[in-house]
Amino acid sequence: MAAVARISVVTDSGCDLPAELVAEHAVTVVPLTIRFGAEELVDGRDLTPAGFWEKVAGSAQLPETAAPSPGAFEAAFRAASGAGADGVVCVTLSSSLSATHQAASVAAQAVDGDVSVSLVDSRAVSMGQGMIVLAAARAAASGAGLDEVTATADALVARTRIYAALDTLDNLRKGGRIGAAQALLGSLLSIKPIIQVAGGRVEPESKQRTRRRSLQYLADKVAQAAPVADLAVVHGQAPDIDDLLGMLGAHGCPAPVVAQVGAVIGTHAGPGVVGVTFTTGGAAG
Repeated sequence: MAAVARISVVTDSGCDLPAELVAEHAVTVVPLTIRFGAEELVDGRDLTPAGFWEKVAGSAQLPETAAPSPGAFEAAFRAASGAGADGVVCVTLSSSLSATHQAASVAAQAVDGDVSVSLVDSRAVSMGQGMIVLAAARAAASGAGLDEVTATADALVARTRIYAALDTLDNLRKGGRIGAAQALLGSLLSIKPIIQVAGGRVEPESKQRTRRRSLQYLADKVAQAAPVADLAVVHGQAPDIDDLLGMLGAHGCPAPVVAQVGAVIGTHAGPGVVGVTFTTGGAAG
């Protein structure tokens, strides 16, 4: 009888997966770095989500993010092989928003012939990416081979939806992730903008008049897409996160995974961000 393939799942810290889920599913997370002026911190090692938001509150300047080096991914791939993995599936942040996918691609080429690496561009961020990672990890744990684990992740890319209510557009504007005109419009009219990740990019989705209406809008988007799977709620220390959870519950939505937005996504989304992510078409297998 042939041995069951052992596939290791690698991702980056843009996925916002809580540490307990990373450990439970044996996922390897390659961290991005966060810069506050001249100070450079490794996401997840030097900076927890709570520590990040505390640092943001005390900083006069917006932080910046930097993708992992190809060497960091190469080390992760070789470590997986050294631990007995037959192959690696690496699920990254959207390639349209970060150089992380390119770094992983360079690393995969560097280990070609030594380690079988399959790359998946999640076209997502935060727990949209994270839930794809978890699906791949579950498939790997069930004994699926490299191609099957890759196919599981790939199938979810087009089905993943991400919506977020922002408390400010300053971070996205200053980080160059959204047009200045949209930021100006939002600030002038005191509108609470809803953004979505579509085609791997951040796009304006709608404008809500109040914070509470923006949260209700997120809950309604989930309900309108039913049946959904892999529902997650993420937030940047939002004090009203329980309001959104109550709204989702009132719609009869499945219980979500709740996670803090970490430094990578929080740098661009800003404090108070609240988001929902889910896959369409029911259970993801």
